[in-house]
Order: sequence, then structure tokens, then C-alpha cells
Amino acid sequence: MTKKRKHQEDFQKVKLKVGKKKPKLENATDTTFKTKAIQIPEQLKEDGVLPTQNRKLNIKDLLSQMHHYSPGVKHNALLGLKDLLSQYPFVIDAHLSSIISEVAAVFTDKDSNVRGAAVHLLQFLASKIRAEQIAPFFPLVSAHLSSAMTHISEGIQEDSLKVLDVLLEAYPALLTDRSVILLKNFVELISHQQLSKRLKSREKLSWMLSVNPNRRVTSQQWRLNVLTRLKKFLQAVVVGSSETEDEGLQEQKDSSHSVRNPICISWKLHANNQQHIQLFENGGLRPKINSSFRLRSLTSVMDSAEKGLSSAENLKGFIEIIIPLLIECWIEASPAQSAPILGNLLESETQQLMQQVLSIIHLLWKLTKQHDETYKMELWLRMNYLVDFKHHFMRHFPYSLQETVKHKKKDSCKSNKNCMTSSNSVDHLLLNLTLCDIMVSLASTSTLQTDSGWLDMIRKFVTDTLQDGSKLNSKQVNRLLGVTWRLMQIQQNKVATEPLIKAVYTLYQQRNLLFPVRTLLLKFFSRVYQKEDLRTQRIRSRSKVLSRWLAGLPQQLALLGLRNPELSNQLIDIIHSAASRSNKELLQSLQATAARIYDPLEGTLVLLPAEAQRRLVQLVYFLPCLPASLLTCLSRCCIMGRMSSDLAATLIGILHMRSSFAGWKCQVQDNSVNDVDYFSFLFSTLIGFTREELTSLQGIRGKPHISQTQLSPIRLYLTDLDQFLHHWAVTEVI
Repeated sequence: MTKKRKHQEDFQKVKLKVGKKKPKLENATDTTFKTKAIQIPEQLKEDGVLPTQNRKLNIKDLLSQMHHYSPGVKHNALLGLKDLLSQYPFVIDAHLSSIISEVAAVFTDKDSNVRGAAVHLLQFLASKIRAEQIAPFFPLVSAHLSSAMTHISEGIQEDSLKVLDVLLEAYPALLTDRSVILLKNFVELISHQQLSKRLKSREKLSWMLSVNPNRRVTSQQWRLNVLTRLKKFLQAVVVGSSETEDEGLQEQKDSSHSVRNPICISWKLHANNQQHIQLFENGGLRPKINSSFRLRSLTSVMDSAEKGLSSAENLKGFIEIIIPLLIECWIEASPAQSAPILGNLLESETQQLMQQVLSIIHLLWKLTKQHDETYKMELWLRMNYLVDFKHHFMRHFPYSLQETVKHKKKDSCKSNKNCMTSSNSVDHLLLNLTLCDIMVSLASTSTLQTDSGWLDMIRKFVTDTLQDGSKLNSKQVNRLLGVTWRLMQIQQNKVATEPLIKAVYTLYQQRNLLFPVRTLLLKFFSRVYQKEDLRTQRIRSRSKVLSRWLAGLPQQLALLGLRNPELSNQLIDIIHSAASRSNKELLQSLQATAARIYDPLEGTLVLLPAEAQRRLVQLVYFLPCLPASLLTCLSRCCIMGRMSSDLAATLIGILHMRSSFAGWKCQVQDNSVNDVDYFSFLFSTLIGFTREELTSLQGIRGKPHISQTQLSPIRLYLTDLDQFLHHWAVTEVI
């Protein structure tokens, strides 16, 4: 082999063949490598500080997943949070700030499932977190809620109403503190601003209803959903405001600082200057200071925007915006637009929308009454809105509901119809009563001639409803009585008020009335009587219906007995009030029924509790005459132990004051208590037995409760200790 050939073999060129792999180069770098997992047992252990849920995730892990881009991860994180917090409630207090901020942040999430899970978690948290705990973080919650309500996405706006429902139910006071922003959000949900051409020079923005075809529900249904929440929000504002008036009878509720403290007075100690009565400290009322000077409070530093609807300026501004929108909603849903032939017949959804419109106006009217310049506010409301209200609201009054039954199943058709009929009667009546409330509040005695047309319509509706009101509930009766009272104040002559009182008395005479309804009727009649009694003798005109009602109260008390002690207490209070005013009809009826009320066996006196017994004993002082039969009943009541010894002593003292031995300097009523009957009462009570019982005891021999000693021929009647102590206390008084 030559040298040249050997050189060629060293540098021989490799020929590549088709289908064969390319051989590796001798200087190629090997890039393959092997890995092994490193396991640290400490990482697999559960965290000993933070509890975990079933997926081994603690609170920090779940909160960190709330920032994940995937909607599924965030949804699972919300579900895991609810599971974890339900198992370990103490975690809420430790991580309250983080939980609230993360949950509120997903109010505006794009995914509907995430928003739904956030609402459910918020509802769960509301039942676990108190208002004072969430108060520092509530501005953040309110900001996210406002962002959701004003969001461009329709789904987020719809879910924001669900969040609002949860917060209104759990934290109404905290939510109403931010009323200015939220009320504007409510307006923007159903309307949009438009710069009117006529008002361009004034630079005022007008609002008009908006229509969004992209929503899943109709425009009318969407407005109904928004107005329903607005009504709940205004209800919370009214409840949170001071000096709120009750609907209907409009009686001011006792506030927390006006608790009446009863005080026991001993007239003997008071006459000897040993007991001093402080009327102001125990009266429970605060004096009115007629001064324009006021100390500066923290609320005076706030501007009108922070005061919310408590400012008259803000309230007027909101009324000017919302009332035209509400009237537009009413016009769209009014029966004249839907079916002119039907007149005042309404469909169910239409009626609900109209009811919300009137309820919101009614709540705004209640807020206007809480300001100092009430008369100016009422005059302003009348000047701006009475014409529109008469034209639109009273046009088809009274309204009734059109019964439309959907025949889904033949078997349930009849039952559905019955259910609908009962609920419909409630709905349209509430609608009419709310409208009456609004309209009557705009009328006054000075405008009676101008408003006589629509006032007569309301008066006729109220009278007819009361006369046929056997199936009314307490809420409806309360509204009816409120409108009735207002009508009686507007027109105070007997010709106008007597038919209204007669209609209420017709309802009062109905049997099987609910207890709240009976209570409302009693309060109404009592208030009417007190108002009538305050008039001077020159202009007083006694109502025959009212006198008939008063005369029937003692008989009702005797028949009621122990069946309803609370109602008996109300009757006793009214009877006591009228008897102290020397009402002739009531005193005559009380005299005729006294034997049944003070019967020692089955009378009202011995059946009722101690406090009611005390009031009944006080009524003895007002009885025109105390015959021997009544004194016998009272003596038996003292002896039998059915009332306390202190109350028996009070009764004996009252009878002594009615007798001729009380030492009155003025002339006592003649023949009120006969002296012989009075002494007979004292001795019968002192002995402890009536004449018949003594006769029967003398004929008993050999009985175990009759004892005779060898030292004395007197037979002793053995008594237990309680009976002996009771009789001993009564004996000392006598």
C-alpha cells in the first residue's frame, strides 16, 4: 500500500444512502440528561396554624385564587371559602378585612357564575358578621356596589340588585348612610340624562326613561325590579330617621329616651312632706326649648351631600328627579294605554309596577314631614305635583285587578283561580289605599272647596271598603283608618265625620276579627273620643255612634273574661279614660255591668292578672252608685284571696273615700254608698265569711277542719298559713 492510498483512506468521504439515518459526528455533544424528584416531607404536612377545607386549602390559598384569570378557579375559590368559613367560623374575625375586600371585588366580575357565588357567600357572611364589625370596611363594599350598579354590562347590573337585597336586609343603617350616591345609581338604572333644548340656557339636566333591548327581561319588568329595591331602600331611610310616624293612625312611637318610669306614691307620706314627687324625672318626656340657639354638632359640619335625604335641599332635588320618572312609568303601565275599554282593570305585572310607584311617592311624602318647615314642604308638593296626580292617578280611581287565569293543568286550574282571586283582592286594595294616602296628604281645610271632587271619591271608597271589610288584614285596616282620620281632620263638621265613624263602627261590630285589627279599631275610637272631648262645650257635638261604642265597652269586657288578657287591658284603659272624664253613657253602662265584672267566682276582676285587677279596682271610684249587692261581691273578692292583700287594702280605701266618713269638706255625691251597707261590707270582710257560710259552718260537727278546745266552748276554723296572713293584712286595714 502506497502512502497516497493510505492518505485517501483516512479522509474517505462517507456516501449517504436514501432511507438510512445520518451517522453522528465524532465531535457531537451529548445533550441528554436524567432527573430525579426530590421529596421534602415537611411540605406535605398540613399547616398547623390555619385550618383547611376538604381540598387541603387554607384561607390564604383560597383568597389568592380570587385573583386567578380563570372563572372556574375563582368560582371554586368562592365555594371553598364558604365551606371553610362554615366549618371554622373563627377564621372570619381573623381575616375579615381580606375576605370583605376580595368578595366585594368580584361584584363586577365578567362571569355570571362567579357573581352568583359571591352573592351566596355574601349572604352567608351577613348572618355571621355584625354591623359594628363590618362598619369600617363598608365604604369599600358600597364603592364596589356602586360600581356594579353603574356598570356597562346588563348582567352585572342585574346581579348588583341581588347584592343590594342582601345588604338591605343585613345592614340597612350602614347602607342608608350613603344614600346620595346610591339614589343617583337607582335613577341611572332606569333612565339617562338628556340636556333639554329649552333648558340649555339654565344648564339643567333632565332625565328620561331608557330602553335597553339587550336585557333578558322587558323594560317594564326591569323597572319593576329597580323600583322594588328603591322602595326597600327608602323604607330603610324612613325607619332610620328620627321621629318616624306610624302608617295609618300616625302615632309617634316611644323613643329609647322616653321610657316612662312608674312611681309609687303614698298619700300619707306625701301629705306629711316625707315623700317628694319628681314629675319631670319620671315623666319620660323631654321639655321643648323655644329657642333658636343650638349647640354646634358634628352633623352641622357636614355638607348637604353627606347629609343625604335628611337635608331638605337634597330631598327636594331627588323628588324633582324621581317624580317625573315615576309618572312616566305610571303612564306606560296605566290602563288607558294598555286597554282603554277596560277602564280601571289592571293586569298583575302592571298593578305591581303601579304599586311600587305609589309606595315610593308615599315614602318620600313621609320623609318630607320630618323637616322643620313641614308646611312649606307640603305647600311645595301641592303646587308642583297635585295637577299631575289628579290627571294621571285619579283618572281611573278606584282600581281593580283583571283576573287572568293561565290554564296550565286542568286539575290545578280551579285551585289556581281561587288563589289568584284572594291575592288579587289584597293587591288592588293596597294600591288604592296608598293612592288615598298620597292624595289626602295634599289636601287641607283651606283647600276643601277646590279639592271637593276627588275628596268625595276617596271618602266614598273608604266608606264602602270599611262597611264590607270583614276579610281585611291589619295592614289594610291601618291604612284605611289613617285615611279616615285625615279626612276627619280636613272636614270636621258632623255631617262629614259621622258617616265615616259609622263605617268604622260597622267593621268593629264584625265577629271573629283578628286581634291586631281589633286593637287598631280600639285605638282609632279612643283617639277620636279624646279629640272630641278636647273641644270646648260651646262647639262640642257628641257623636251618637261614638257614644254607642263607649256604652258597649263594659259589656264587652265582662264577656271577654280571660280569653284575651291583652285586649282586656286595652278595654280597661279606654273605660278608665272615659270614666275619669265623667262620660254619662259609659258610667251608666259600667254601673249596669258592675255585678258581672266584680263577680267573686267568674268575674273579670278575679280572672285577670294583678295589673289589670288594680285598674279594675280603681274603676270602683267612678261608679255612680255602690249598692249592697255590689258591696257583697267586693267583700267576697277581698276574702277569697283571688287578689292580693295590698289590692284589697286599696279597694277598702276607695270605698272609705266614697263613704260619708271620709271627712270631705265639700259635699259628697248623695246615695253613692249607704252607711249601713258600708259597715256591713267592713264587718263581713273582717269576719271572713258571709252569713250563709257562717250558718253552714255552725251546723257542721266532727269535721277535721273544725277544732274545739277544752278550755273554751268556741269552735275554731283551721286555715292554712297563706290564707291566715292574707286575712290578717285585710283585718289590719279595716
